[in-house]
Amino acid sequence: MSVRRLAKEQPESFAFNKKSEDEIKFWLAKYPDAKKASAVIPMLWIAQKQDGWVSEPAIREIATRLEMPYIRVYEVATFYTMFNLEPVGEHLIQVCGTTPCMLRGSDALIEVCKRRIGKQHEISADGKFTWVEVECMGACANAPMFQLANADGDHYIEDLDAEKLEALMDDLAAGKKIKYGPQSDRNASEPHGTKVLTDASLYDGSRAKKIKLPNAAPKGKSAKAEG
Repeated sequence: MSVRRLAKEQPESFAFNKKSEDEIKFWLAKYPDAKKASAVIPMLWIAQKQDGWVSEPAIREIATRLEMPYIRVYEVATFYTMFNLEPVGEHLIQVCGTTPCMLRGSDALIEVCKRRIGKQHEISADGKFTWVEVECMGACANAPMFQLANADGDHYIEDLDAEKLEALMDDLAAGKKIKYGPQSDRNASEPHGTKVLTDASLYDGSRAKKIKLPNAAPKGKSAKAEG
């Protein structure tokens, strides 16, 4: 575990936008008012998804909203490495460097990131990319891989090599959509060259039994309406 500190340069203020406020209402509805501090991680995540990182004013705003001591929110934000404590580029590339990915060539991916972006946590000159090396992301069967975080969400990109990563970064820099998941002939983590999972309904979730999640907004209604 390394020491994690807030960025030296901070904005003067922070405010959740309307989309974030709707999500906050949804999450706060899950907890009794006396236990609303339980929403600290979701609120930090909402702040990060809004701005790309968690600023010091955002931590103060969350502490005020949840009626928590500032230091308690600070402790959570600095403990979990999923929270970015400084600004990142438009696309955050999180390269898995744990043993299975290392044995399958993650070092080559990291070299591409260093050459095209710079050091870890730095923002590329065009503002498009930031990269970090992370521990196991649980996709060992599709190593090497990285998680891409951007305005489109968080997605695994798997079965990579340096050439494929270069092409993906070219497309992202050009504003093009890319394919998520395996960058090979596989649909998921089946053995290469086998004819399994040829029916997409076996893995796309369409056969799953529909369930109603607790506190989920009724179909056709927004989280705002729910709150």
